[in-house]
Amino acid sequence: MDRSDKSTGFFAQSGFRRGFAAGLLVLVLAAGGALGFHAVLDARGESAAAPVSVPDTPGLASATQLGHAFGEVARRVEPAVVNINTEQVIRTNDPFSGVFGGRRGGRDLKRSSLGSGFVVDPQGYILTNYHVVGQADRISVKLNDGRTLDASVVGTDSQTDLAVVKIHASGLPYLKLAERDRADVGDWVLAFGSPFGLEKTMTAGIISAKGRVIGAGPYDDFIQTDAAINPGNSGGPLVNLKGEVVGINTMIASGSGGFQGVGFAIPSSMASSVYSQLLHSGKVTRGFLGVQIQDVTADAARTFGIDAKSGALVAQVEPGSAAERAGLRRGDVVVGVDGREIRAGHELQLAMADSRPGVPLRLTVMRGARTVTMEVRPGERLASNE
Repeated sequence: MDRSDKSTGFFAQSGFRRGFAAGLLVLVLAAGGALGFHAVLDARGESAAAPVSVPDTPGLASATQLGHAFGEVARRVEPAVVNINTEQVIRTNDPFSGVFGGRRGGRDLKRSSLGSGFVVDPQGYILTNYHVVGQADRISVKLNDGRTLDASVVGTDSQTDLAVVKIHASGLPYLKLAERDRADVGDWVLAFGSPFGLEKTMTAGIISAKGRVIGAGPYDDFIQTDAAINPGNSGGPLVNLKGEVVGINTMIASGSGGFQGVGFAIPSSMASSVYSQLLHSGKVTRGFLGVQIQDVTADAARTFGIDAKSGALVAQVEPGSAAERAGLRRGDVVVGVDGREIRAGHELQLAMADSRPGVPLRLTVMRGARTVTMEVRPGERLASNE
């Protein structure tokens, strides 16, 4: 297990993946049910139409002007937002089958669920959450123009809770995923989707925080927002006032299962990388370092005799791993990867998630009071490393 890819947070994993806990604040996946990346070329290599864009609104001096800006974003963005319905067939055993001459065998039960998504390529590629479509036997997509089309899965990544599906359509309006660091705390954002099945819903709020690590998975890096996100919003876009997607609505922190002002979205920088790999290979390949890590704390500093105040502390190096071959040792503190500052363990996890097997990385490491650099060629993170 590559512990450099394992993060912990203040919410338990079970709270993220499963329903509700009475009286407790838990993370709830924002998918309802029965219970751009800007592609310059389309799938055939042809030039694609321009993505949705919203002109700047200078000098938003009044609430009326801000409302007009929200309305313009809605007018431009909503045509690219879709409603996703899924159906899962569950085979059950019937203990009374065959009794009194009845037919032997179980029964097929159908479980339906509802989520959202958005078009990222005019040739019918749609980005959504893994938990919306991951277990589905049948997927249908309802477009803004009223058409309902069957969809197929192009690829999924459960580690980041992202998925790409495709419908047979072309010339669709589509959205662009914002570039890295285009979203800041305090920025206005708008969440789109179908909460509780209510299609074409937009809610407004601000970015409350960035880089949230909440124990949802190994690559936590969530945008937190107070824009209302509810069951059915999962997979829908969180956009800025330019109509660019800054995040993918994913879950809420709630004691009741409903909106309480704390929602989480996967940042567009992560989504664009995952989308690109899923589009081209149907899976995501990540680098594997082969270390167990922890944050630098006062106790850890005393135990390991280190001077570093922050970074990813190497607690153990796996024999034969890329880390061992590079010369990493127990007690080293990784403070940089290819010039990217590493201030905590989860930041090393994210850096490794962005790396590719065999492609060299330059590590900056604090070893006692010395700073050393070393080159590492990551291995490939496999399912057995999870």
